[in-house]
Amino acid sequence: MLFLLLPLLAALFPGGDSEGGFEEPVSFYVIQTSSFHNHTWKHLGSGWLGELQTHRWNSSSGAIIFLYPWSRGNFSNNELMDLEKFFHTYFTNHQGFYISQLMFKDSFDLQVILGCELHSGKDFVGFLQIAIQGFEFMSFQNETFFPSPKGGEKAQKACLLLNLSPAFKHTIHKLISDIFPRFTLGLLDAGKTYLQRQVKPEAWLSSGPSPEPGHLLLVCHVSGFYPKPVWVMWMQGEQEQQGTQRGDFLPNADGTWYLQATLDVAVGEAAGLACRVKHSSLGGQDLVLYWGAPHRPLGLVFLAVIVALALLTGLGFWLRKYWTHREAPSSAFLLK
Repeated sequence: MLFLLLPLLAALFPGGDSEGGFEEPVSFYVIQTSSFHNHTWKHLGSGWLGELQTHRWNSSSGAIIFLYPWSRGNFSNNELMDLEKFFHTYFTNHQGFYISQLMFKDSFDLQVILGCELHSGKDFVGFLQIAIQGFEFMSFQNETFFPSPKGGEKAQKACLLLNLSPAFKHTIHKLISDIFPRFTLGLLDAGKTYLQRQVKPEAWLSSGPSPEPGHLLLVCHVSGFYPKPVWVMWMQGEQEQQGTQRGDFLPNADGTWYLQATLDVAVGEAAGLACRVKHSSLGGQDLVLYWGAPHRPLGLVFLAVIVALALLTGLGFWLRKYWTHREAPSSAFLLK
């Protein structure tokens, strides 16, 4: 069944220039964060399609919260209820394991991430990783739990005990190798309109804090684009400036992305530099912003003001001539 649905991935995430970062693996995963403090547990759970959060978990009711209309994928209500039951049982039973069997003391934090990722364009690979206090504790692969070297004796004991439960291992294996891949493909199918949308970037230039005397830090801001892959580079003509430094991708509130690229140059070398932006939404028409060029919106405002003043001036001359012409016969009549 997975093989039949894989062509959908090619339509949603077509390949591109790998140097420009236009290719990303497809993944779906669930993150659980649990804190044990004062003999009580607090849980947070969320589901993610790549870097897009698609689900939350209500720890009180045990219900899955769907953040988009298409977050249900193509699963039936019964299948979704089975997932809710699994996570509720897993969170409830698994939390006691660390207290009763491993004797962790109050307080500690537990992080779990489990999901699947598409590799080499054809195979889904499932994964499960567990960390405690931010350090790797153990992982799951080929239906076997493996301790992390940083986990110490407790990680070794945990894996030994969990590996004695074939039913639990089989459930985890089925979840990350069958259920999650099918659910991922269902999400991609149901959400393809949203996931395939193209939003053009906006770009502008500014200068940052001077790195040193006689130097400029040129900043190219690119914002509001979707999907995430984008290519931004400072250029001198057609020559890429290897000193270009790109920051981290930052999410905007509307689901689009923001990125900035900086270049440290001597003041006398800034002339002729430009920031070039490539994005799938631009249809091959790159954005090119030249350093020192007039800001286009201000130019348009200035032109609009000039036109308005010219119109008002012309209107004033016409009204003056009109009233002068009207008043002339009246004066002649009075002289008679």
